[in-house]
Amino acid sequence: MRHLMSPLDFSVDELEQLMDLAVDIENNPQKYSHTCDGKKLATLFYEPSTRTRLSIETAMLNLGGSVLGFSSAQTSSASKGESVADTIRVISCFADIAGIRHPKEGAPMVAAMHSSIPVVNCGDGGHQHPTQTLTDLFTIRSLKGRLSNMTIGLCGDLKFGRTVHSLIAALSRYTGIRFVLISPDELRIPDYVREDVLDKQHQDYVEVTRLEDALPQLDILYMTRVQKERFFNEEDYVRMKDFYILNEEKMKLAKPDMYVLHPLPRVNEISVDVDDDPRAAYFRQVQYGVYIRMALILTLLEVKVC
Repeated sequence: MRHLMSPLDFSVDELEQLMDLAVDIENNPQKYSHTCDGKKLATLFYEPSTRTRLSIETAMLNLGGSVLGFSSAQTSSASKGESVADTIRVISCFADIAGIRHPKEGAPMVAAMHSSIPVVNCGDGGHQHPTQTLTDLFTIRSLKGRLSNMTIGLCGDLKFGRTVHSLIAALSRYTGIRFVLISPDELRIPDYVREDVLDKQHQDYVEVTRLEDALPQLDILYMTRVQKERFFNEEDYVRMKDFYILNEEKMKLAKPDMYVLHPLPRVNEISVDVDDDPRAAYFRQVQYGVYIRMALILTLLEVKVC
C-alpha cells in the first residue's frame, strides 16, 4: 500500500508515467468512466477548501466511484476531541482511499501511519500540498512540452505558501531549472527550503523584490496570494496583501509564450484584465488538476486499465 505525502514520494520516472496516464485520461475519458465502480473516496478536510476537495471528489466520480467525508473540523468528531489517528482508523472501515487536509503540519503523515487504506495529503499547514504540485507539473508539461530548461518565477507569499515549497522541491529534480523568487523581505522563502532544497542541490536561483524586473526573463510565472489565515495579526496582513498585483500593463513586459499559473483562490494579486490574455493558464490549471488526480487515484488503488 502506498500513500502520497510529498511530491518527492514519486520518482521522476514515476511522475512521467502518472502524467502520461493523465494525458490518456484527458483524451479518452469514457475509457476510464467505470474503472472505480464500487470504490469510495473519503475527504477529511479539517480546513476550508473549494478546488482541492471538489477536484479530488470530481476525479473519483469521473472514475465511477463515490465520495463521503466532511468539509470542516466542526462537522467531524474532531470537534469532540477525536484524534487524527482514531479518525483514519474509523474511515478505513468505510472507504478505499482518503484525502486529508489539515492546518497542522505532519497531520496527514500521522493519518498514513495509522491507516489501512491509501492516504493523500491534500495540504498540511504551510508545509506541503503534493496534489497541487502534481497539478502544477502536469500543467507546465502540457503547456510547454517539458519540465526542464526553463526559468520559473514564484511570486508573492513564499514564506507560508505550501504550494511554492512543494513545487520548488519537485522542480529541483529536473535539469536546467532556474528559479526567480519574487517577494518582499517579510515573505521570503523559509530558511529550511533555501538550505535543504535550493542550496543543498546547488540549485540556480535569485531572490528579487520587484516583479517588473523579473517578468522579461520568465517562462512560467507562478503567482500566489498573501494568505490571511497564516498571519498572526491583521496589521501585517493588510500591509502585505497588495504588495504584488499582476495586470495587463505588466504582462506587456513578459515573453509571448510565458504562462501565468496560480493555485487559486486569488484575491486581487491578478487583475481580472489578465484573464483574457492567452497566457493566463490558471483556469486551465484547474481542469488539469482533475485529470492528474484521476491518474493518482488509479495509481494508488493499483487499478489497471487496458
